[in-house]
Amino acid sequence: MEYLLPLLFLLVAFIYSSVGLGGGSSYTALMAIFGISYQIIPTTSLTLNLIVTSIGVINFWRNGHGRMSLIVPFMITSIPSAYLAGTLILSKDIFQLLLLMTLMLVVIRIYFLNNLKFSFQLSGVIKWVFILGLGAVLGFVAGTVGVGGGIYLVPLIIMFGLGSEKEAAAAGAVFIWVNSLAGVIARTQEGTFDLDFILPLSGAVIVGGFAGSYFGSSKYEAKTIQKIMGAVIIIAIIFLLREIL
Repeated sequence: MEYLLPLLFLLVAFIYSSVGLGGGSSYTALMAIFGISYQIIPTTSLTLNLIVTSIGVINFWRNGHGRMSLIVPFMITSIPSAYLAGTLILSKDIFQLLLLMTLMLVVIRIYFLNNLKFSFQLSGVIKWVFILGLGAVLGFVAGTVGVGGGIYLVPLIIMFGLGSEKEAAAAGAVFIWVNSLAGVIARTQEGTFDLDFILPLSGAVIVGGFAGSYFGSSKYEAKTIQKIMGAVIIIAIIFLLREIL
């Protein structure tokens, strides 16, 4: 596991950063599969999210895909929600169940709702209720299980016609970064930050994140990358189900 886990994380960082994501869902799943203490899993995932999305933010925004007016409204409720959720102490059973549900929803979106787009535009009060509510929910997910929330935000931005695929990826990178930071701060105060465990994994995701965000922001098609990402998550779900059952 000393070498296998960093190699797997390098691959995950490459795939996720290609579409502006941090990889928290797969980091969390893989650590659960390898029997890592569930108490340090969210903190580790959020820390790695910070690293990968820092690289993604630079590459996507440097290529002109960033739009602050798109992402800032979502962060109004997501940041405090992520921090609050990061202070919660979950049992192992609840943590694994929440993680499993998270991964299953991701797979459903990628393979069954990939081309779904709403024909109406959000406006006025409805638009703000949607944005603020979604930000709060995704922030809570980030803080509880270590998934940055962008993996849901990116497709929803596209589905509701709020931005292009590249703009959504850039927004997702920023969203994950700020929510991961809020979650890490909260969890570090709870004493769940293991620097010795995180350091080797950080080196792996830095390499994968640089390569993935570069190709994703300028070379690869987002849908192709998402299909690959979905296959990785399906494998993680199978192993997680075996762990739970």
